[in-house]
Amino acid sequence: MIISGLLLAGLAQGVLAQTPSPAARGAELDGPKLSCTGAERAGSKTGVAAYRGQWLDSWPGIKNPQGYDPGPYADEQPLYTVTADNAGQYAALLSEGQKALLAKYPKSFRMPVYPSHRDFRFPDLACEQTRRNLETASLRNEGLELAGVQGGIPFPFPASGLEAIWNVMATRHVWNETATVDTADVFPSGKIAWGKMKYLTLAPGAAPDGGGKIENNIAAYFLSEVLLPSRDKGSIGVGFQPFNFKDGSTHVWQYNPGTRRLRQAPDIAFDYPVPPSGLRTVDDDHLFNGSPERYQWKLVGKRELLIPYNNFRINDPALKYKDLLTPGSLNPDYQRYELHRVWVIEATLKKGLRHVYGRRTIYADEDSWLAHWADNYDTRGQLWRTAMVHYRYAPDAQAFHRGVSIYHDLNLGAYEATYLVNEAGKGWWRLNRDDLNPQMFNPNAVTRSGH
Repeated sequence: MIISGLLLAGLAQGVLAQTPSPAARGAELDGPKLSCTGAERAGSKTGVAAYRGQWLDSWPGIKNPQGYDPGPYADEQPLYTVTADNAGQYAALLSEGQKALLAKYPKSFRMPVYPSHRDFRFPDLACEQTRRNLETASLRNEGLELAGVQGGIPFPFPASGLEAIWNVMATRHVWNETATVDTADVFPSGKIAWGKMKYLTLAPGAAPDGGGKIENNIAAYFLSEVLLPSRDKGSIGVGFQPFNFKDGSTHVWQYNPGTRRLRQAPDIAFDYPVPPSGLRTVDDDHLFNGSPERYQWKLVGKRELLIPYNNFRINDPALKYKDLLTPGSLNPDYQRYELHRVWVIEATLKKGLRHVYGRRTIYADEDSWLAHWADNYDTRGQLWRTAMVHYRYAPDAQAFHRGVSIYHDLNLGAYEATYLVNEAGKGWWRLNRDDLNPQMFNPNAVTRSGH
C-alpha cells in the first residue's frame, strides 16, 4: 500500500509537472509560434497564409477609414473557382453545407477563391486581456456562466466544446454599431420577402480604452426598430444578452406601437423563428448566440476550410440589391473566399430538450474566433440549413465586423440575406461611436422616447 501510494503520488507529480501554468501558457502568446490570440503563426503548404498582423487601424492606400472602403486586396483576382463540376477536387477543403450548395445550385452557387491573408491584428489591449483571461476566465453553473473575462479571447487554449463556443460568443467584436439594415428572403419563384430595421448595439467589454465595465454579467445591449414589413412597422425590441444563462436566456422587451405598451418577451430565444419568413432561428445570429444549455458541445479540432473572408466589396453602396440577390444564391461575383484554419465545434441536442436543429457544426476562424460558416441538421440527422457571415476588417473599430449574413434552407430552396446595407444611404454602418451608453438601452427609455 505504501509503495502503491508513493507510486501514485509520483505519477500525479509527473502529470502536474507536464501541465503548463497560466503564466507559462501566457508566455507562448504573441511568441514565435503563436499570435496573441493563440493562433498558429505558420502558414501551410496548401495555401493558408502565414500570420503577419501588420495592420490595425489603416493600410496602404486606404480611402475611407470610417465608411465603405474597397480594402487592401481590391485588385486581386481569384486563384481558382470551386464549382459543381470540380467540387470533388477540393472536397477536403469544403464543409458538408458547401458541398450541398454546389450540388443543389450548379448554375448559381460557386466559390471564387482568392489568396489567403492574415494581415490584421488585435489591439495591444485585447492581447493583454486575452493573456489575463488565462488566469481569471472560468465556466460556472455547468457551462452556463462565463466569469472572470473583461475582453479579448476568453480561452486562447480551449480544452472543451463549451469553452470553444463561449470563445465564439464572447470574442472581441466592435464596441458598438449603428445601422439601417435590409433583409431579403429570396424564394425559388423569384419572390422576395423584405424586412428592414434600424438597430444599435453596445458591448461594454469591447471599449477601446479598456474603461468599459461589465456590470450585472451583461455581455451586450441591443435596440432595434422595425421599418418593414409594414404590418410590424414601429415595433421595437430592446434588451441585453448576459454572460450568465443560469437564471434565464437573452432578455428582451417588445414595444407595440398599436397598443403603445411595452412587455417582456421571455420566449424570444433558441429556435424562435426570425421574421420576415422564419428562414433562420434567433440563435442563428452570428451563427450561434444565446444559452448553450440545450446542446452537448464537442471541440473536434482544427482543419483547413474555404470560408468567406476579407469581404469588403459586398458592402459597396454602389451595388444594387437587384444585382446581389440572384436566384438560388447571393451573386458570387461579389463574394470572396479564402483558405484558413478553423476550429470545428459540434453541438448535439440533449435528450429530452427541444430545438429544430438536432445537430450543428460551427467553423470559427483561428485568428479571431469569429464563426464564418455553420451547417445545421434537423432532428432526423439530415442536413437542412447552411449559413455564412461575410466579415470585413473595420479600421475605425480595429476589429473584424460582420456584413451580409446568408442563411440557406436546402429543403425550401430559399435563402435569406440579412444585414444588407448597400442601399441604406446615411444608414450605412457607423462603428464605435462615443455617444452610446447603457442607459439608452433601458426598456423604459423606449416609451419615454415618444414611440
